[in-house]
Amino acid sequence: MRKIALVLLLAFFIIAGCSKTETTKKDTEYKIGILLSDAGLGDESFNDSAFRGLENARDEFGMIFDYREATDGDLEGALTELVENDHDIVIALGFSAKDALENVAAKYPEQQFLLIDEVSDMDNIISITFKEQEGSFLVGMIAAMTSKTNKIGFIGGVDVPVIHHFRAGFIQGVKYVKPDAEVFVDFAGTFDDAELGRTLALAQIEKGADFIYHAAGFTGYGSLQAAEENNIYAAGVDIDQFFVAEKAVVTSMIKKVDQAVYDIAKTLHENGKIEASSFQLGLAEDGVGLAEIRLKTLTPEEQQLLEDVTKKITSGEITVEAE
Repeated sequence: MRKIALVLLLAFFIIAGCSKTETTKKDTEYKIGILLSDAGLGDESFNDSAFRGLENARDEFGMIFDYREATDGDLEGALTELVENDHDIVIALGFSAKDALENVAAKYPEQQFLLIDEVSDMDNIISITFKEQEGSFLVGMIAAMTSKTNKIGFIGGVDVPVIHHFRAGFIQGVKYVKPDAEVFVDFAGTFDDAELGRTLALAQIEKGADFIYHAAGFTGYGSLQAAEENNIYAAGVDIDQFFVAEKAVVTSMIKKVDQAVYDIAKTLHENGKIEASSFQLGLAEDGVGLAEIRLKTLTPEEQQLLEDVTKKITSGEITVEAE
């Protein structure tokens, strides 16, 4: 059963008061185009999650979708191509696509767009962002519960606000459990360099870190492998990354991009259009969460604390700062 929060999210997307002539039949084949973010397909993270959401929509609703990777840096060209191929919705994945998307949206005011991980004020762009700091807070708690050295690492991709959310929440979660713990922070400056992620992780391990959390896309893939090679623990991001390093990954911060994309597709399938608005999804909306906890067995007291904090964040009793 889909959780209430996701049902409510779908309800928000529905256009109230559509006439019968405006309601599109559900057997219509809708087309969705998506521009993937920098690391592209196969990043085992953000892009793959969004792609999986479209695959699920295709399998369930018969949606048609196509994707582009702007490896040459021509985001506007890739987005324009998707528009001109008559897609009902064109999705831009990632904060770095905002400027290009807004430029294209201005040229095609009748086209509906979706921007994920950034916010636009344009009428024909729907914006979906996530409260990454809330899920990262829980990862920070687990890191603190797991660490024996009280030295913990964070590796970010590009040094931008959305990655600051991961860092800020993670550090707050660590300090909630162990106020005296030390958290090392490094930014790679890229989301698609696994070897650099490995190098940054090794430097943190050299300083005593015995738990590393990344928010670095494919760059973080290397940090997880470095953790496994050096017999320390780690946490993945966006999707359950346990399979990347099965002897190291205790849990992952799940960012449900796949669910958000799927819900957009479902609303399009059922209603023929989506109301342009801005949505922010956190623990309360079931937009972020934790993957299964493995390798580390929490004590009953630790498990209870994790559950209590989750409820307090969801209810608003605890506010996790994004910066």
